[in-house]
This record gives sequence, C-alpha cells and structure tokens, in this order.
Amino acid sequence: MNSVTKTLVALALLGTFGPSVAFAAPKSVTGSAALALAAVLAPHSPLLRAEEKRAVASLFDGNTRIGSAAKKKLSVIADSVMCRISDVDITARSCNLTFKAGKKTDKRSLSGRAANEVYATMAMAGVVSEGAAGSLIQTVTRLNCTLDPGVIKQKGGGGAKCSFRTDAQRLFDALS
Repeated sequence: MNSVTKTLVALALLGTFGPSVAFAAPKSVTGSAALALAAVLAPHSPLLRAEEKRAVASLFDGNTRIGSAAKKKLSVIADSVMCRISDVDITARSCNLTFKAGKKTDKRSLSGRAANEVYATMAMAGVVSEGAAGSLIQTVTRLNCTLDPGVIKQKGGGGAKCSFRTDAQRLFDALS
C-alpha cells in the first residue's frame, strides 16, 4: 500500500472511528508523566528486582538518594496494559498487565485504587480512552519506560521517557 493510499484509508477511518485514529503514531512521553507511569507500573513488574522497585518509588517520591541503583538506568517494561472503568457501575475498575521475559509470560490483575492509579496515569501520559458498552478502555502495548537517576537527580525536567503503542497504532499497522 503506497503512502497516498495509507493516508486516504487513515482519513476514512478517522471519519468512521473518530479522533482516536489520529493518534496512530507510536507515543512517547517524557518528564513527570513518564516518571509517574513507570512508578505506578513498577511495583507490579516481575521483571524488576526489589531494589529497582524501591529506587523507582523513591524517585517518584522526590528522593534522589537511591544508592547503588542510581548508577544505572532503570527500565520498566510491559508487553501490554489494558485498563477498563465502567461508566455504569461506577465502582468497577480493573487493569490487566502482561509482562514477558523471553518465552515466559507473567500476567497481573489490578482492581480498585491500584487500577485507578494506572488508568489515570495513562490518561495523563496521553493514552486515549475508547468506549464500549458502558466501559472506557485504555490499551497500550510495548510499553518501555527508561529512568536515568543521574539526570533526574539534577532536577531539570529530564531523565524519564516512556514509549508505547496504542490500539489505533496496531490498526494502522494492519493496513500497511
């Protein structure tokens, strides 16, 4: 499919599915939103050691004295994050997190406050909610957050970056 055809298909989808398809490019977010996203996911990651989880939490709490973990970059990686809140049952909120390490897949389910924190932080990071039968759903894949404690310690706004793909990106890629 050539670029003109892709553009026309994307515009047609935009008219059909609304503005969320306009956000089809892979996303990246930096600064405080990236640090927050890494911080709400890190406690649930089986890919991080306890020391790394404590370091991410300390950085998010504003404590840049994190010991030996400060000497290297920290990565918070998730294969997929899918959160759902109900606009009918206002008490219902959940997230399913999938982490992959080689051939091993580890899934975590969150509900209540923990799910709300992930959902709200993803919204702050620019993830658009999709509606479906009484639910608002946010889904990202290939989430990769990198924290550089040495840069964060300088308190100049840098040192945190997250990249991810959205459902709209997967739809766009399928057309390619």
